[in-house]
Amino acid sequence: MAEPAGVALDDTSVVPVFFLSDSTGISAETMGNAILIQFPDARFERTLFPFITTVEEARRVVAILDEAMDGPTTPLVFTTAADDMVRSELARTRAPIIDFFDIHMSRVEEILGLRGLHEAARLHGVGDIRSYNNRMAAVEFTIEHDDGQSVRGLEKADVILIAPSRCGKTPTSMYLALQHGLFVANYPLVDEDLEQADLPGLLRSHEPRCVGITTTVERLSRVRNERRPSSRYASVDQCRWELRRAGELYAAHRIPVIDSSSRSVEEMATLIVQIVTKNRKKAQS
Repeated sequence: MAEPAGVALDDTSVVPVFFLSDSTGISAETMGNAILIQFPDARFERTLFPFITTVEEARRVVAILDEAMDGPTTPLVFTTAADDMVRSELARTRAPIIDFFDIHMSRVEEILGLRGLHEAARLHGVGDIRSYNNRMAAVEFTIEHDDGQSVRGLEKADVILIAPSRCGKTPTSMYLALQHGLFVANYPLVDEDLEQADLPGLLRSHEPRCVGITTTVERLSRVRNERRPSSRYASVDQCRWELRRAGELYAAHRIPVIDSSSRSVEEMATLIVQIVTKNRKKAQS
């Protein structure tokens, strides 16, 4: 596979990016995007090809990649395919491939002095039934306890996210459940809650597990306007008041706070996992 020479991008260039996998593609996307985020001035058009499990499917993808090579901008291809036959077929493309599996697997095999299985669908705990079942239980719990819908079994929550509406509680909760197996509840702070100096009654006994989320007034107003245009709910004044009162509530109860306006869901989840781990150690000491 020949490596094409790089071409300088102009302001109108859009780089086609392909994520390939013989499983879900989550790893290819995560690792690939971790690299792409280092190029904020570039524009990318992302396409995911998951579950490439046969040579025939790999050939179909290669044809698409080769067609992209004939376009005005050289594409980027990230792959985590583990099956040797699929990987061998994908390598026939004229497009440059960043093969995360080959890069890391060969090094680990060298260190261990063992050959890995090179089997598909062994990522994300699929081969670990206990871990998989725990994550599915965490997802069920998190769905049940989304947006304050249920308080049943709240003592089982590893963390409780609190914030005014539309600050990013739900996507962060689901990511924590699916990727980290955490039992997460989230609770929306409404006007009645924010008018008081104390936490809502059902949260008071769970204060040590609460994490507050905030954002900027401008972003909150914009997001709310997409849902309820020109409403009081989305007004700048209402958003400013809710965020100010929420901040005062967090400070009064020494609740850790994460700003969702400047961080991705993945970054927020990492910070929350650190908080949960610290709380667990404190409880055990």
